Parts: sequence; C-alpha cells; structure tokens
Amino acid sequence: MSIPFRQETFRDDFTYRNSAEAVRRFPFPFPQDAYMYSVNIEPHVSVDPGSVYEHTFDIDEHYIAECEDRAITLGKTKNRFLALPHMMDAQWDTLELLMTSMARDYPDLFALSRDGAKWHWMNKPLNIDQHFVFGDTRTLPYAPLEYISRQGQGDFILLDQREGNLWVDAGVVTTQADWSLAFDVGMSFNEWHGPVPMAAEIGVFDRALKFLLMLQHGAPVRRLNWTMTINPRLDTSPEHYDQWGPDRASVTPENVGAKVHLRVEVQTLFRLPRSNGVLFGVRCYLASLNDLVTNPAWGQRLHRVLRDLPQPLAEYKGLVRYRQTAVDWLKQFDQSHS
Repeated sequence: MSIPFRQETFRDDFTYRNSAEAVRRFPFPFPQDAYMYSVNIEPHVSVDPGSVYEHTFDIDEHYIAECEDRAITLGKTKNRFLALPHMMDAQWDTLELLMTSMARDYPDLFALSRDGAKWHWMNKPLNIDQHFVFGDTRTLPYAPLEYISRQGQGDFILLDQREGNLWVDAGVVTTQADWSLAFDVGMSFNEWHGPVPMAAEIGVFDRALKFLLMLQHGAPVRRLNWTMTINPRLDTSPEHYDQWGPDRASVTPENVGAKVHLRVEVQTLFRLPRSNGVLFGVRCYLASLNDLVTNPAWGQRLHRVLRDLPQPLAEYKGLVRYRQTAVDWLKQFDQSHS
C-alpha cells in the first residue's frame, strides 16, 4: 500500500488540501435531507475497500501532517494529555490495540514484534524505531497513551466503567470541536454530553449509555458526528478560542466555498480487555464546501440540511454567524432552489 503523504499545515498559513481521492472517501454524514441528533451506532467492521471504514484505524494522506500538528499542540498547551492514576492498564490496552491494528492493516508502514514483554515497534512514516517493555513506563519516552496517540490520527479518550456509568478519566485531545479535556476529565457520560441541546430530551444519551455499558471486547462500534469549522484547523479548543473564534466573522459570499469546512468525526468505541475500560476514538476529517460540491448529491443535500437545521443545533454547533452565507452559496447546487 502506498499512501502519498502530504506536507501541509492546519494553522497559520493553512496549506491543508484534500486530493480528489480524499474527497471521494470523505465520510459524508447525512443519509437524508434533514438532520436531528441521533445515536446512529453500527458495528465497526471492515467494509468498502479503500474507504475510511476499511481498517480499524484509518491512515490517510494527512497522517504525517496531523501527527506534526498534534506534537505542536501538545508542546504548546498544558493538559491536552491527562490520565487519572487508575487508568494505567487502559493506557497499555490502548497502545496494544493501536499497534497491533496498524501493523496488521498497514504492514508496509508499521511493524510490531513481540517476545513476551519485550516489544519492538517500527513506525516508518515518522521514523520511529522503539524497543520497550510492555507494562514498564520507564521504557517509553511518554506515558503509553500519549506515546501511541502521538502516532495516530484523531483523539483518544479513555472511559472507565463503574457505578453503572462511564467516566472520562484519560485522554489525548488536540483535534476537538470546542470542548476541553481539562474541564471534562472525571465527568460521567451524561455530564460530559450535557451541553448538547435537544438530545437529552429525546433520550439519546440514556439509550447510548445503556448500549455502551454492554459493549463487548472484540465487537467495537462506530458512529458519525459533525460540525463546521472556518479554515482547516484541527485545534478548535476552548483554550484557544481567541485564535479561531474570530474566524467565524471572516466568511463572505466570495470566500465561503474555500473557508467553510464540514468537520466530520468518525467515532469508534472499543471494549478494552485488561482494564474493562472503553476506548473512544474521535477521528476528524475536514472538507471545504468547494470540495463537497464536486459531488452534486452532497452539495444539494448539505444545502437542505443547513437550511433546515433546528436553531438550537445551529447555535450549539456555532454556525449562526455564517450559516445563511453558506446556505445562500450552496443554493446554486440544489436543483430544487427551494
């Protein structure tokens, strides 16, 4: 497998771009012309060769650039990696899951050999050649979760199961859509999702929690979530709102196609074997409106979704300031023009 990794940035001059292939495999999140928050959970199994769902953890053309951006964020901002002391087994569970999955699915890029507790990990794209002892944190340059998260795309949150609930007790979070690990660590599942409007009233999170408490090892699940971002910026954290918040006022009818990006999260959940915790992976994909309208069906549907989005959801997703500009621009790609 040969992946043409791109040299690009997700900040400052924003040189991030999608190839035609990246647009083709983009996980467009709308199965119909209207959107309402839902659980939409399905088994995380391999489907559609070449799609983002082919492998357990998707590696694409943005891999090196995303890892570089994560390293910048971790270096500049405190508390983007946090782990409560009782989550060490879950950290090692996560390291094992990512290493074994990546080595199996991308053998030309990653390699893992194991001799009891003596492990040898090779990451060719990032030029990493690491011998370490599994279970011994002294043999890695970072804590296990941070070490392997620096080599993955998306965020990784660890949930501890106790007292009939799931608790956000560890994570590496640098590509989030306006939420803070430092604020949310230690919260229960319902507390963590409390800000989402309308969903609690229709019982979405109660159903999701009940389902996830029964999640079995070896039977991971996935779902899609979405929002929008101005410029292809990965780090839209509350801690850095002063850097990205003002961008919302920069959208005009002339630049909306290039500036406004649909931000889709492929969220995966895995039961971990030793700790009995749950790994919550949140992989972020970005595509500009210009990218999306190259698929006529997507351009038409996105127009209708944004046009008819309930106001509380538009406010929660931070779309209010530029939604009408985007809707007006997308209208030209909707054959109904209604």
